[in-house]
Amino acid sequence: MKILYRGPLASCNYDCPYCPFAKRHDPPELLREDRAALERFAAWVRGADEPVEVLFTPWGEGLTRSWYRHALIELSHLPHVGRAAIQTNLSGRLGWVQDADPAKLALWCTYHPGQTTQERFLAASATLGRHGIRHSVGIVGLPEHLEPAVELRRRLDPEVYLWVNAADGHRYGPEEEAAWTAIDPLFGYSVRPHLSLGRSCRTGDEVVSVLGDGTVRRCHFVPETLGNLYDGSWTARRGERPCPNATCDCHIGYVHLRTLPLYDVFAGGVLERIPSAGCGR
Repeated sequence: MKILYRGPLASCNYDCPYCPFAKRHDPPELLREDRAALERFAAWVRGADEPVEVLFTPWGEGLTRSWYRHALIELSHLPHVGRAAIQTNLSGRLGWVQDADPAKLALWCTYHPGQTTQERFLAASATLGRHGIRHSVGIVGLPEHLEPAVELRRRLDPEVYLWVNAADGHRYGPEEEAAWTAIDPLFGYSVRPHLSLGRSCRTGDEVVSVLGDGTVRRCHFVPETLGNLYDGSWTARRGERPCPNATCDCHIGYVHLRTLPLYDVFAGGVLERIPSAGCGR
């Protein structure tokens, strides 16, 4: 089972103009709530009776908080956990990764031009590489990001996949789409929403979304509740069902659609967004 976990944390050390959580500061009581929620979730994973893969998808930046680092280290060493991954801006110190199992830890890293230097970001990626930590690198496909993205691809380790997210509300002409596709051959999956209404999806069965209080949903984009993780009530409604949304336009959603070939494209790296050899690199 794959779990996308999102606690109440919403603070971030970056102030990207396209992000609603930029430079938001969570009060101490919310940080304590987030830590307690994450520790409760980690304890549940510790006792899970089936193989589990986890992707932390915080609204804010998790790796600046010690409890996310500790959870990733712990989960990576559990024999029934196949993957412990997180979405991150890669701004924090990385010495902690040496304590994790490199066969299971993985990072989904986003480069934000204007928030950090490319040299610093590349150095962080190289540090992960030296420790054998699987990671993908990505960027939001805004026009002003094209030149930095071209330079990033030139300087990045060729073995590291560089993905591009289509910017919300931006329309891509043929030439612009081609320019981004030259950087990320899989950009075509991001640039147009995917029809999903009534179509088969792994969410709700093989994949679920879990909130900090244990609320289980089929995915982040379907508000219907299946139940709660901690009282087991969600299991009665676990199962495959067609998607209720008209379209799906976010990678952590549409990657699970059975109508798309992305489980083959990202075989072995679905949660951390790393395609298999020869696909998208």
